Formats: sequence, structure tokens, C-alpha cells
Amino acid sequence: MNRTTVSLIAVAAALAAVTGFASVNAPDGGGDGAKEAKRLPVERTSLLCPEPSTSDLAETSYTAFTPSSGSAGSGGKAELLPAPKELTDAPQGGKGKPKDIKPFLSQKAPGKPVAAEESGADAPALVGSADGALAPGWAVQQTTTVSAGAGRGVQGANCTAPDTDFWFPGASTAKGRNDYIHLTNPDDSAAVVDVELYGRDGTVKSDVGKSIQIQPRSSVPVLLSTLAGKPQTNLTLHVVARSGRVAAAVHSSDDKLGGDWLPASTDPTSRLVLPGIPEDATSVRLVAFAPGADDADLKVRLASPTGPITPAGHETLHVKSGMTAAVDLGDVTKGEAGSLLLTPTEKDVPVVAALRVTRGKGDKQETAFIPATAPVGTRATAADNRAKGSTLSLVAPGSTARVKVTASPGTEAGDPVTKTYTVKGGTTFSVDPPVPSGLKGAYALTLEPQSGGPVHAARTLELPENGIPMFTIQTLPDDRGTVSVPEAKQDLEVLQK
Repeated sequence: MNRTTVSLIAVAAALAAVTGFASVNAPDGGGDGAKEAKRLPVERTSLLCPEPSTSDLAETSYTAFTPSSGSAGSGGKAELLPAPKELTDAPQGGKGKPKDIKPFLSQKAPGKPVAAEESGADAPALVGSADGALAPGWAVQQTTTVSAGAGRGVQGANCTAPDTDFWFPGASTAKGRNDYIHLTNPDDSAAVVDVELYGRDGTVKSDVGKSIQIQPRSSVPVLLSTLAGKPQTNLTLHVVARSGRVAAAVHSSDDKLGGDWLPASTDPTSRLVLPGIPEDATSVRLVAFAPGADDADLKVRLASPTGPITPAGHETLHVKSGMTAAVDLGDVTKGEAGSLLLTPTEKDVPVVAALRVTRGKGDKQETAFIPATAPVGTRATAADNRAKGSTLSLVAPGSTARVKVTASPGTEAGDPVTKTYTVKGGTTFSVDPPVPSGLKGAYALTLEPQSGGPVHAARTLELPENGIPMFTIQTLPDDRGTVSVPEAKQDLEVLQK
């Protein structure tokens, strides 16, 4: 056997080994007799948490959790490491990879959450990784409370996996609003990113957002107003990695209406679900964007507890190609929790969308964001829940579905509890989730659909303070704890052709 043949065999073996890491979607079945791909637990997961706050009054808690999974094997570890901050509001690069960093938070076994806390304005972004039994479904949430000042309120963020493309409808550079895009690079080589803004008239011209460099294992917050000329109330932000990959999240701070994190919308699609509008929402603003060449005409419906409702005066929304559209829906829920459903009136045109939700009145208002989100899929997890103040919203946009919800042990004490809920098709089911018996500390919720149609979910966490209804909302898409691994076998005849 010559050297070339040996090299080719080595390459084939290496490709087979990494298939389990690279494949996310199962391939379509074909007529060639190929066996169906198996779903296997992932062996490594990366998550990145943005810098929580620049306020000296900030109090931030971190909760990490991996659901127990018998098929995930044993061993492994999960760690969150601090990432150096490069610059606060400019897109230049900074220092390289530091050495000998101690973990901020470590987890050694699945099935029980762990927590840590940080105070003040110096808390860094965190770069996390989990392997072995801790990798499948590993979830981390950071929850920050700011008692006063600009952006005061509860600011919650699910730490997210790195990627190369993100859409953020609902950003703003309006007066009194300070929005930052946080870009975190988990890898050992620099990433280069373009940040594009789209307003109601189309592209916001700016050269400053081009080729932003993020050094290895570090983070860059970029103030959006430095990328735009005149202030604009409703913007869509597009983050594209030219090289490498990053995690991206928008931190929004308003002088009067509080602040929160704006997560990325699900990938552009013609049918969107935005779950978990609180029953006492006093104002709801919908922001949408059509990234393709065609305009989008969307039917707007509210999935209420009793069925779909068309908001009076807001039956449809026209979204011009390449332009951000926004509409104020007012108190659309009318005292009942709901979810927004967007579907095409005629032809399918991919869009992205998000909601800005306001609770309270006068100087006691607080806001949160709900991006369009993918279904729960196989499993989803909300890592940070408290004995009081958590609300779970489940919406079945099509057929009726059953969902099993498991409350984990607490970070300090508590026994797990499981309940199963039925969500009727076309409705939103809002409930106080199960709480572990004997709970001390925070706990995690794990959602697993059992039967029926797709389910979309969100969790609201309320931590009121000084008469302000402080709250945050996290959507709960599939945790991507498993991947498709096609069954393959060696065929040495290929190497001889």
C-alpha cells in the first residue's frame, strides 16, 4: 500500500470521526437504500455569556445546568472562563489570548444546577465549554438586576453558542436609548465581523461597522449609535462573520423604560412564532424585516388562551424588502397571556421579527424583548428559575401538543418534580411552572414534547423592586443536545479508482 493510499484512509477515518460534531440536521431520505441517520448526544458544547452591565449597581447571578441523559455516557466537565474586554464602544481590536485563567464557574455532573454571583461594572464576558456527559443540552443563564439609573431593571440573557450569522430586529439608536452589540470570540484565532444596520428607509450607510476584529477568546461591545448617522427608533441589526465565528447579543438601555437583552431572531422564515407576551403588558411593539428581494405581507394573529385572535386594526403587516417595519400593537393581550403568530397572506417570503414588551405605567415602566424563536424540538431548558416569579408560556401554533416539564433540584437543595401539560392547537398555555420540593436557591426547567404538533416556549422571570415590575423573558428553542450521525462503512475500492 503506497503513502497516498494510507493518507486517504487516514482522511476518511478523520472525516467519519468529526461527523458527529458537524451534522446538525438529519439528511433527507433517499431511494438508494441508505440507512437513516442516528441521533447521538453531542460530545462538546460551547456557550458564551456577554459582559452583563456597566453599572456599579449591577448584581449578576449565573446558573448553569445540564439535563440528565442516560445515553450521554459519563465523565466530562463544564467551565466558564472570563474573557478580556477589548474596548467599550469602538470596533478596533485588543489584546490576545491570556494564559492561566481560573474558571469562574465549574460544573462536574449533570442533573443539578450550579450557580455563582458577581457584583458591579467589572464583570467580564464569559467563554464556556462542556464535554462528555455535561455537553448535551448544557444551558447557562446570566440574570442581572440594576436597581437605579439608565437601564434599571432585570436583564436576563441565555448564554449562546457561537455562529456566523445573526439578525436582531428591534434595536434602536433613538434619543435616550443606548444599544450595544456584544461580540465574543471563543476561538484561538481572531474573528472578523461586519455589522449592518437597516432602518425604515433601508440600509444605514456606515463604513465603521465593516471588518470589526475580535481577538482570540475575547469580547468587544460596540455602541450602535457610532455606526449610524441620525438617531433611528426602529432598526434591524445584521451581524455576519467574514472569518471565524462569534456569539452576538444586543444590550438595550433606556433612560426611562429600563433595559434588557435583545437575543437574535430565529433564521429568516415565512412563518414566525413570538411566544410569551405577559397578560399585563401595557404596550407591545412588533419590529420585522425582510432580508430577501421580495416584499412580505404578513397576517398578524394573537394565540390567546382560547384560540387565535386577529388584533383589531392590525390584521396585516407589509414589510418592504430591505427595510425595517414597525407597528405598535398597544395592550394587545387585553389581560390574557398570549403569543404572536406571523404567517404569509399569500406567497412565502422569509422575514425576521421581534417584540418589545412594556409593563407598568409612568415612571414605573420596564421592558423586555421576545424574538421569533424556533420550536422546542426534542428538549429545551431554562436554567435560572426562582421559587416565585417564574411563568412558563407554551404555544402550539398548529396541532394540540403534550409537553413534559421537569423542575430540577435547586442549586442548594430540593427534589425534582415533573408535570405534563396539554396545549390546545392555536392557543397559548401560561402556567406557574413546577417548583422542586424543599427548594433552596435557583433551579432549572427542562421541557420535552411528548406528542402532537410543534411547541414554542418562553419563560418570564419577575423580580419586582421599588414598585417597578422588573422582568425578563427568555425564549426556549431546542437545545441541540443531539446531532445526526449517518451510518457509514469503509469502501477501499474508492481509493483504487
